[in-house]
Amino acid sequence: MSINRRNMMMGPVAFPLAARAAALPKGGAARSDDEAYWASIAAQYDVTSQVIQLENGNWGIMARPVLAAYERAIERVNRENSFYARRTMEQDLLAVRARVASALGVATDEIALTRNATEALRALIEGYTKLRPGDAVLYADLDYDSMQGYVEGLRARRGVEVTRIALPEPATWQGLIDAYAQALEANPRIKLILLTHLSHRTGLVLPVREITALARAKGVDVILDAAHSWGQIDFSFPGLGVDFAGFNLHKWMGAPLGVGVAYVRKTRVRDIDVDPANGGGEADDLQARVHTGTPDYAAQLTVPDAIAFQETIGAGPRAARLKLLRNRWVEPLRQVDALQILTPADSRLSGGITSFRFKGKGSRADNIAIAKQLLDEFGIFSVHRVGVAAGCCVRITPALFTTLDQVDALAVALRTIAARMV
Repeated sequence: MSINRRNMMMGPVAFPLAARAAALPKGGAARSDDEAYWASIAAQYDVTSQVIQLENGNWGIMARPVLAAYERAIERVNRENSFYARRTMEQDLLAVRARVASALGVATDEIALTRNATEALRALIEGYTKLRPGDAVLYADLDYDSMQGYVEGLRARRGVEVTRIALPEPATWQGLIDAYAQALEANPRIKLILLTHLSHRTGLVLPVREITALARAKGVDVILDAAHSWGQIDFSFPGLGVDFAGFNLHKWMGAPLGVGVAYVRKTRVRDIDVDPANGGGEADDLQARVHTGTPDYAAQLTVPDAIAFQETIGAGPRAARLKLLRNRWVEPLRQVDALQILTPADSRLSGGITSFRFKGKGSRADNIAIAKQLLDEFGIFSVHRVGVAAGCCVRITPALFTTLDQVDALAVALRTIAARMV
C-alpha cells in the first residue's frame, strides 16, 4: 500500500479555514452597529427558526466553516482510526495546544486540553496541593454549581474550612473588591479563592486583576473560572495575573462540544497533583494533571478552525457587538419599576449575558414560570437560574447571530409582563 504522507498531514488539522479567510467577513474595525456587517456574520450560522434563541450560554453554535471542518475531522478520525491516532495525531494535538496557547497569550506547556471547563477546574481545585488542615478556602454565591461542589469537597479532601460569601446586589466595581477584601480580613486562614470571571447566573464580571492582587498580597492563591469570559468579553488573560484557570472552547469561542482548557503558570505546575490515573506522570507536565480518558479527538482537532473564525471578527468588535445587544434591551428597561436588572450599568461589569427578576418573584417556581411565559406567549427561549443569594432569576444570552429586532421583541415582552403585574 502506498501512503501519501503529505496528504495525511494536510488533513483537517492543517487549519483549512486559513486558506478560505479571504471569503469571510473581516471585523478588524467593524462597528458594533454596522448591521450589514453583522448580518454577514449571522449568515455564517444555521440557527433554529422555531424560537427567538436567547439562551446561548449553554454552548455555542458552530459557524458553518467550523462545522464543515469538524465534519472533515470526524470523517478522518473515523476512517484512519488508530493508524492515525497512534502515529501522527499526537503531534497534531500538540499543534492544537500551541494554537490555543498563542490565542491566550501563554506558553504551550502552560495549558492542557480537557473536555470542558468543569473538568479543568476540578483538576485544579481538587489537585491544589498547598492547603493544610485548618486552612480555609473561599467562594461566592455566583460561582458555578459544580465548582462550589468541588470547593465544598475540600473539607474532607484537605481538612479545610470553607467560607461562602454573597456578592453585593446591586454590584459596583469597588463593592466587589471590598467584598473579597472583607472576607480575607475576617478569616486570615483563607489560602485559596475561587473566582468566576463572568457569572453564568447573572452575567456579572468581576474585577479579577484587582481581587487577585489583593489576595496575592496576603499570600492567597486564586483559581479562575473563565468558562464564560473568553470570547464574550475583550481582555488580556496574562494581564489578569492569575496562576490557575479553566476555560471552555465550546461556548464563546465556537468550537465543537467537548473541548476545554486548563491553565497553570509554568512555575506553579508542581502545586497541582498529578492525576493518579496517569501513573505518576512527569513532574512538570501539566497534561499529566488531567485524565480525560478518550476525548472527542475530532472536536479537539477543529479548535484551530474555531479560533481562526473568531479572529476574522476580532475580540474587540465581538465583545462590542454582544454588549450592544445586551444594552439594547437592558438600559431602557431599567426604568421599569417592577423589573430588577442584575448587572449594573458600569460597562466593566458586564458582557453579553444579563439576568433579570421581577420584584417579589425570586423563587425558582416564579422564574421557571416567567421563562415559560416568554416561550409560550412570545416565542422567546431563555432559561431560569438559581443559586443567587438575593433570589432566582431569568438569564438572557444573545449571540453573534442575534438581531436587534429579536432583543427589541424581548424588551416588548418584558414590558408587557411587567404591566400585567401592576
